[in-house]
Amino acid sequence: MSTPAIPAGMTGILPHLVCAGAADAIGFYQRAFGAVEMMRLPAPDGRLMHASVRIGEAVVMLVDEMPEYGALGPKQLKGSPVTLHRFVPDVDAAMAKAVAAGATVVMPAADQFWGDRYGIVEDPFGHRWSLATHLRDLTPEQILQAAASAAPC
Repeated sequence: MSTPAIPAGMTGILPHLVCAGAADAIGFYQRAFGAVEMMRLPAPDGRLMHASVRIGEAVVMLVDEMPEYGALGPKQLKGSPVTLHRFVPDVDAAMAKAVAAGATVVMPAADQFWGDRYGIVEDPFGHRWSLATHLRDLTPEQILQAAASAAPC
């Protein structure tokens, strides 16, 4: 029997987050997003060399900050240009759950011109999560027309 080149459940793009306190991040993601821990590999010094959780159908990998290897989290880097996006059945409830677990609201949930109710939270480790509930299907033309009359960001 041959080993598959891509492990089962590991298709697509897998976010790999650097966190100051990856073990704490796992706990936060469990409380905030219902994450299920898949595995963790601690280094001899106690930091996590690798861990992974499943959030919905997505696998998210984590590692502790390790400056000696250039692994720095968003707080050390003064932010990140990356936002993790997740569709949820009820964006308001999902944001409230994340805030109760320790996230900060960056953008309150609101109905958006592209057809989603959408908001953004920042987790205690500096990663931003956009959360959305899809409300209506629109054509690209309808979205462009709605964007033209929307308030600027």
